[in-house]
Amino acid sequence: MSNKIAVLVAGSWGTALASVLACNHPNVVIWSRSSEQVREINEKHMNSRYLPDAALPANLKATTDLEEAVKDAGAVLIVAPSKAMREVARSLKAYWRKDMLCIHATKGFETETLKRMSTVISEELGIEEGDVVVLSGPSHAEEVIRRCPTTVVVASLNQKAAAAAQYLFMNADFRVYTNRDMLGVELAGALKNIIALGAGMSDGLGYGDNAKAALLTRGLAEITRIGVELGANPLTFSGLAGVGDLVVTATSRHSRNWRAGSLLGQGKKVDEVLDSMGMVVEGIRTTQAAHTISAKYGVQMPIAEQLYQVLFENKDPRIAVEALMGRDPKTEMEAMKLKTWEQWHS
Repeated sequence: MSNKIAVLVAGSWGTALASVLACNHPNVVIWSRSSEQVREINEKHMNSRYLPDAALPANLKATTDLEEAVKDAGAVLIVAPSKAMREVARSLKAYWRKDMLCIHATKGFETETLKRMSTVISEELGIEEGDVVVLSGPSHAEEVIRRCPTTVVVASLNQKAAAAAQYLFMNADFRVYTNRDMLGVELAGALKNIIALGAGMSDGLGYGDNAKAALLTRGLAEITRIGVELGANPLTFSGLAGVGDLVVTATSRHSRNWRAGSLLGQGKKVDEVLDSMGMVVEGIRTTQAAHTISAKYGVQMPIAEQLYQVLFENKDPRIAVEALMGRDPKTEMEAMKLKTWEQWHS
């Protein structure tokens, strides 16, 4: 495999991961449509729009030319927003080679089709979905760029591909585990954003730590329930991609989803929240997708449903929380269709 690595695109997470790669490998190129952003990365070693005050490795190069970015690359990391993933993957197709390693680090669904990002990429590049590698886990770009200790997971049905991705990213500050359950890793990474929105909304309403702890716990059960229904391994949701990512996204000041939820709890409307954020809030689109998935598979997702009503039906956040608290009494351990260990590995 060529030692060149291409990264698409230069948002906060893409830039942070490109920096990790550039610390490990000499030839890393990041692609952006913005000539101003490219010039700043190349000349000042900064990406001030997304990661202000963060110094980027001097060997990280940027370009607006997709062909230049991908040419002779042995690996391509795609970190496009979920709504742009198909367009980016389609543009990449013209320069794609079968010997390239494909990794993505986007947490979300294609809202119109409910497809996961690995499915979208495989369709556009004409490769097996199981050969795509998914990178996920508790990891804020603002901390990764400062080389704070971070641990993530890379998942693929192709164990050689996962091991190759692990090698590319692994260093003293960035620890990487592998996992075969790419379905569960993708579902956990996307769905936890909904719960993070809810946690932020609870905080914005001033409901305190007790309420947030309950919301996170029941949210994890909700994510696991739909994940198992779709065929994921339940153990994945108790790992880095599940509870690990949920905790960091639902409690950190760096989390866009938590900040967006907090603003909703303070009485801001969705359009106001998005205008003030200035960046993609994946949890909003994911809530819309989860609403459809829940109905399609007949799996109850009460937190996602209430958030859907707040986001898309103008429901008052306080009434939404009251609706959650006022649900019929249940036992804590809800039945789920769990497979045996042998079935998971067959």
